Amino acid sequence: MAYRFWLPTRVECGAGLSERTGEFLVEYGIQKALVVTDAGIIRAGLLKPVADSLDGSGIRYEVYDKVEPNPSAETIMEGLELLKASGCAAVVAIGGGSSIDAGKGIAIMAANPGNILDYEGVGRIPNPGLPCIAIPTTAGTGSEVTASTIVTNRSISFKAAVISPHLFPKLAILDPLLTLNLPQPLTAATGMDALTHAIESYTSKAANPASQALALTAMRMIAGHIDRAYFAGTDLHSRERMLVASMMAGAAFAQSRLGNVHAISHTLGGIFDIPHGIANAVLLPYVMKFNLPACPERMADIAEALGCETAGLAPADAAHLAVRAVREMNRRLGIPDTIRELGVDMARLDKMVEDSLRSGNVLVNPRLTSAQDIRRIIECAFRGDMDL
Repeated sequence: MAYRFWLPTRVECGAGLSERTGEFLVEYGIQKALVVTDAGIIRAGLLKPVADSLDGSGIRYEVYDKVEPNPSAETIMEGLELLKASGCAAVVAIGGGSSIDAGKGIAIMAANPGNILDYEGVGRIPNPGLPCIAIPTTAGTGSEVTASTIVTNRSISFKAAVISPHLFPKLAILDPLLTLNLPQPLTAATGMDALTHAIESYTSKAANPASQALALTAMRMIAGHIDRAYFAGTDLHSRERMLVASMMAGAAFAQSRLGNVHAISHTLGGIFDIPHGIANAVLLPYVMKFNLPACPERMADIAEALGCETAGLAPADAAHLAVRAVREMNRRLGIPDTIRELGVDMARLDKMVEDSLRSGNVLVNPRLTSAQDIRRIIECAFRGDMDL
């Protein structure tokens, strides 16, 4: 089996490490940076330890805080204008996946012409960008260690994937203290987002032994700690484990890509502006059930990783336990059963199918997938019908 495993991002993990952000920038010789975030991060006080650290290290900076939940090309290009006008030589992205994706987009466009949407697809970015330091405040997207950014094309209500090795951040700072006060709904949605990454990476046609090892470990960590992170909230150990699991799942899918859940969830985000994590969480059991006939052995592995008792069961029987475990996890975490509850309008079904098929993730989904299959998955996820 021939494969490549490449993770150029340096990862620093530890409680309070965001207070050393300035030291890391000094180490890299960075004197001025654009801080990319959203207004909610500032209101929550999560920017303060980073800003204090930059001040204490003599790092000058500008703050761009206009990132929306599904960042648009316009937002990235506006941030780029501020970066260029202020003479910043790096990007510090702090927040959830949207802020980090936007920060990565701004950093890469600093060294490439045109609009970021010009680079939709795989490997189309010619030049490396400015250094990007990613500081996640949620345990979900893993964007701090991936080679992709997702950008909303407002003109056609479509979320475009831009994928290039140049998009890997230079440094990821994992500070669980930044996730302690995450509201329960966000803990649930981002945690299940990370689980979706791990599961889709593990079953991807492009998976390799290294990516699968990361994905399985991430699943075990999420299964063991998501409930405590959700119900207790301020348990630092569980928050740290979830943050590490999210990073590992991101590192896994940076190698393998994903599958039908992401193909459809990006579509729902583009058309209906549904947050990515919650769309993934709702869709995950439906796509797992659809994929089951194509990869029962891998699904059985997932069941074991999620804590199901699989001893003595045939792979197909164990695989069904994995689907059930995910549905039960969603319900414990207050996640809806159907995409109807997320505001999906089935009058847009044809566009949903068309846009989902544009995703390269369909090509690595373990089960061959046609337009009719995508239509069926969406219809079942709307009705709450697991008869896939």
